Amino acid sequence: MAAMPYHHGNLRRALIDAAVETIARDGVAALNLRDLARRLGVSHAAPTHHFGDRTGLLTAIAVEGYDGLAAATQTAWQDTQSYLEVGVAYVGYATTHPGHFAVMFRPDLVRADDPELARASAASAAMLDGPLQELELTADDVQERRIAATAAWGLVHGIATLWLQGSLRGGPVEDPKALTRAAARYLFEGPTAERRERRSPRARAGRPSGRTPRA
Repeated sequence: MAAMPYHHGNLRRALIDAAVETIARDGVAALNLRDLARRLGVSHAAPTHHFGDRTGLLTAIAVEGYDGLAAATQTAWQDTQSYLEVGVAYVGYATTHPGHFAVMFRPDLVRADDPELARASAASAAMLDGPLQELELTADDVQERRIAATAAWGLVHGIATLWLQGSLRGGPVEDPKALTRAAARYLFEGPTAERRERRSPRARAGRPSGRTPRA
């Protein structure tokens, strides 16, 4: 890729943006501080000045990702008071921020003891646990609420991951947010009334067998 000379402004921001772009396009393994510096037209030491090392840069990206995810899910909850829509917002953020999402939830890539990372990660997790408590879906059982939040996280994180990997492209629903709504409703509400009617014994009994009656 051709170099993009950096002239003025927020170099820290420019480094994060360039890194996120690289990760989204080529994966985390392709991220190299010297290459970033060359692309931005700055000295090789410039990224080190801001982040210390590659792990420091990835930690900053993860912090930004968690903050963005927390903001997206919080907005969904405030606007709708729907736990389903919180999950939809999770998938929406993940699939539109693949560079961030590839680094989040990867303790092997970041500084696990970074206080900002701990804060941002906790705020993001709270948006899967907090609404359950407000909706009183799990009474006062903390363990049950944690299990329910883990189940919800597994569903939305799995859909987001599979979508970004390309495994769900060309499937029954072509939009990841719409797919999340459909999957959650099917799992927790079951088939629609129309489908239930079609599958009922009475409906099946009324269908033609497809066989030709004998003379």
